[in-house]
Amino acid sequence: MEKQTVVVALGGNAILQVGQKGTLEEQLRNVQHAAEQLATIALSGRWRLVITHGNGPQVGNILLQQEAGKHLVPPMPMDVCGAQSQGFIGYMIQQALKNVLARHGRADIPVATVVTQVLVDKNDPAFQKPTKPVGPFYSEQDAKRLREEKGWHVVEDAGRGWRRVVPSPDPKAIAEREAIRTLLSNHTVVIASGGGGIPVVQENGVLRGVEAVIDKDLAGERLAEDVGAQVFIILTDVDKVRLNYKKPGEKALDRMTASEARAYIAEGHFAKGSMEPKVLATVRFLEAGGKRAAIASLDQAVGALEGRAGTQVIRD
Repeated sequence: MEKQTVVVALGGNAILQVGQKGTLEEQLRNVQHAAEQLATIALSGRWRLVITHGNGPQVGNILLQQEAGKHLVPPMPMDVCGAQSQGFIGYMIQQALKNVLARHGRADIPVATVVTQVLVDKNDPAFQKPTKPVGPFYSEQDAKRLREEKGWHVVEDAGRGWRRVVPSPDPKAIAEREAIRTLLSNHTVVIASGGGGIPVVQENGVLRGVEAVIDKDLAGERLAEDVGAQVFIILTDVDKVRLNYKKPGEKALDRMTASEARAYIAEGHFAKGSMEPKVLATVRFLEAGGKRAAIASLDQAVGALEGRAGTQVIRD
């Protein structure tokens, strides 16, 4: 039987959990748990596996380091910081996964991280209305100075201080899709498009990084489309999608169709920046020709893939 391709998107809790400091040791322990689940999929012999992941806390810490060290070394722009986070998170995942595979006698299965650029439209309306907070908090005086000096958009953030906000454009294509497909055809487990990918625009055939953040779930869906995946799994910190979440009449969903999911989005059931993009990503995947999608908790990766856990999202 020919292998099918599955893209598994790891939520941020797979790498850094709430209340943790973010030390290397903490993150490695968390990744080890995820690697056990991912190894089961890789060892089944039924799937070509692509892994994508979040990077919010990690890239935030890198931006803090840039700010703290700016008087000693030149700070790097956001696209470079995103690339750095892809590299070190990919390193942790591929090392942990290789160790688990070796323990099962399959050290021969290759695992590779692809530092991934994601194309966005330079005319995306998001560039006219930045909304995504990034980096450290500033005093009002410093924030206004940075707005004047660097042209940043800055906003007051819930009484905690001032922060920079950047655009969150829609992902249009994975620049490294052919390289990823080649790796998959050669039986490699691929880690790609971490943190939503590095946002780039193309002008006269030339790629250029931009100061933006792409939603990781929507970028994961674009990755799944571009590599021809049959199944797309989003792993997060809840076991199922819920209607009326944390409200009277809360209801967990075992299954929903793509059209039902779009209706729930329109009715405002899902939080923007949280569950809404996850549900939207599964809908886009199915509408683009994917066979099946699921949203589940991190420890339900195998069950979600087999159709017996999480919320299964199916075609109409």
